[in-house]
Amino acid sequence: MAEQSTQRAGAWPRLRLEDWGETRDTLHMWTQIVGKIRLDHAPPANQWWQVTLYVTPRGLSTSTIPYRTGAFDIEFDFVDDRLGIRVSDGSRRELALESKSVSQFYSEIMGLLGDLGIQTRMYPRPNEVPVAIPFPEDHRHAAYDPHAARLFWGQLLNAQRVFGEFRSHFVGKASPVHFFWGAMDLAVTRFSGRTAPPHPPGGVPNLPDRVTQEAYSVELSSCGFWPGGGEEGGFYSYAYPEPAGFADQPVRPATASYRRDVGEFVLPYEAVATAPDPDRTLSEFLHSTYEAAAELADWDRAVLEADPVHWEHR
Repeated sequence: MAEQSTQRAGAWPRLRLEDWGETRDTLHMWTQIVGKIRLDHAPPANQWWQVTLYVTPRGLSTSTIPYRTGAFDIEFDFVDDRLGIRVSDGSRRELALESKSVSQFYSEIMGLLGDLGIQTRMYPRPNEVPVAIPFPEDHRHAAYDPHAARLFWGQLLNAQRVFGEFRSHFVGKASPVHFFWGAMDLAVTRFSGRTAPPHPPGGVPNLPDRVTQEAYSVELSSCGFWPGGGEEGGFYSYAYPEPAGFADQPVRPATASYRRDVGEFVLPYEAVATAPDPDRTLSEFLHSTYEAAAELADWDRAVLEADPVHWEHR
């Protein structure tokens, strides 16, 4: 059964938001809890890269988190519907991924960490959501459809593959392909190397201004995938600061458009999934929107970008 599920996730899975909205919102809160555990223990990194999760062959992981003289990691396993905690001393704990409240999930994972001798502190409220219910009090979000979660993971697998190839064309400062649990999006970001103007205060619900000011401290072009904003989620691309004329630039494919209400180019997930060549369709979107930002903002592209055979000589 697990093998069949993995194979199904290898295509470009179709998942309408209306069919998994409650599961998505529950999973969003669960990833925030796990992300905040990593935040408490991982040393700081520029643009908050130390807080993210990563797509794995089975789900989403924190990667290695240092703790005292050892380390641990936490992984959402969407193949076997388990969340696992592994410690470098050989110990491990698991809990089931099934319908349960955020309150119960929070209690269970904190209890497992306590059993393993891992002391963790966090601000027990979610970020980047309009209504921030404290995790111990959140009984509203309690739905979990494992099939939908598996399909979402399949979407992330495909997006990560294309994002990773896109990232390889850039030799300047670039983020990993990583999952930000605040907005529940998979993203990869390129930087020009120039300092950006201070990000305006406010604008992101339940998020301190110091977070956005660090995240946007360097001029950037960012793209990602988010399970929202359309029938099946969508891909986005934006620049900060946005150069004059960016919104009016022609980009590919024809199904992409600029949304002035959010300041981003967007491409519906379904437009990629139904394309004759989904990878190429998404790649065109990533490259053309980046090129629009880099050209208008006068990035030093000759220095920052790799030629097509760059890696063949390494």
